[in-house]
Amino acid sequence: MAYSPQATKKCFLLPLVFLLCSSPWQLVSARKPIDNLPGFKGPLPFALETGYVEVDEEKGVEFFYYYVESERNPEEDPLFLWLTGGPGCSSLSGLVFEIGPLGFDLQNYVNGLPSLYYKPDSWTQVSNVIFVDSPVGTGFSYSRTMEGFQTSDTESVRQLLRFLYKWLEEHPKFKSNPLYISGSSYSGMIIPVLVLEIAMAKESHGAPFNLKGYLAGNPVTDTNFDENSKIPFFHGMALISDELYESTKNSCSGNYVSPSNIHCAKYLDAVNEVTKDVNTGYILDPLCEYHSPRPGQVHSKKIGLRFYNEVPLDSTGLPKECRSSLYLLSEFWANNGTVRDALGIRKGTIVNWHRCNIHKLPYTHDVQSAVPYHRNITSKGYPALIYSGDHDVMVPFVGTQAWIRSLNFSIVDDWRPWYSGGQVAGFTRRYSNNLTFATVKGAGHTAPEYKPKECLDMLERWLSGTPL
Repeated sequence: MAYSPQATKKCFLLPLVFLLCSSPWQLVSARKPIDNLPGFKGPLPFALETGYVEVDEEKGVEFFYYYVESERNPEEDPLFLWLTGGPGCSSLSGLVFEIGPLGFDLQNYVNGLPSLYYKPDSWTQVSNVIFVDSPVGTGFSYSRTMEGFQTSDTESVRQLLRFLYKWLEEHPKFKSNPLYISGSSYSGMIIPVLVLEIAMAKESHGAPFNLKGYLAGNPVTDTNFDENSKIPFFHGMALISDELYESTKNSCSGNYVSPSNIHCAKYLDAVNEVTKDVNTGYILDPLCEYHSPRPGQVHSKKIGLRFYNEVPLDSTGLPKECRSSLYLLSEFWANNGTVRDALGIRKGTIVNWHRCNIHKLPYTHDVQSAVPYHRNITSKGYPALIYSGDHDVMVPFVGTQAWIRSLNFSIVDDWRPWYSGGQVAGFTRRYSNNLTFATVKGAGHTAPEYKPKECLDMLERWLSGTPL
């Protein structure tokens, strides 16, 4: 995922227009309205629908989704497409851990089916949200052929665009709603590419998308920015000493991804040794287990006395201080037969559901940098909100700030605090081309998991056009 100047000049555009104009859609309804969910007491206090959309007829690729209708004014409120990271992390994470109206009750969990509760600080308070399992092989999305599981960044974008076309054909009342593409973590590589394709489809043949902008939280964007920012982040957060930082910086000349000499490699080893037991998803949390590892990395940290992949379903005694225990509850819940029946999961399609299926996907990373896509989209006038939890090492805000600066946009509203409930909730800066950057104070990877109320306030203000 290295960035190169050529990537800026040759921003890769997907050949979709002819395909979408010339291929009629076979619209087969696979929708299920849901009033009750196993583990939730009583009827759901919001409208939930699940379903499948076929996004590749030849290979038999089916994307599974959860759709939650706005709890305010669904006819007029924006429509969000939410993409979870990974690649390979289920959109159930978005629904129950990030921006959705449900959560798992870890503190009162004993064994058996986990309990769900209603979260009032959901983004569905002000918007309709489609949580989609993408790419294929994620969550409950599947393929009827083996070749259908071979996918990539650009193929995911193609299939997500097909998904949107078909979903809106089945839900025509939402075609006029303001459309926003949003997500977190690795979806930062997908969101701007997809937004640009939607914009092109609108311009070329009037595609039925009322696109208004996009959001990306703790977004993976470009290795040279994301990875090279970790050493400065460690130092700024007092995780490494001044001396080690200076030695590493001088030996590596700012390039920490590919050590150019033996001294650089030695100091990077020293940094890794010092920080190896820090939770990279949220530096204030105990390190219990992986938190959405990056491509090619598989972390297997102990939970108590057991390893993550050895914890049986319906386990008792999960450590309540570990966020990973909360993630395990989603595995227990989604692999329950009653739950699958309630969700309308097609039998025999997914044997074992995993919250994140990262290291098992046959996935090609063929978008080298998302930076040129951000430049192209914002130059077309589409507003963007980029936000970062400021305690996240996986995608440090330092790197996010750096790639935004590389766009050379002028500053419209300079660095200042933004507030929620009368308290400083983070810091923000607004640029020309309608690009807003914000940190979320005290949040990790990803921000809404840790600061839901503050992130909802941030969203509401940005949607209204009010400065944070």
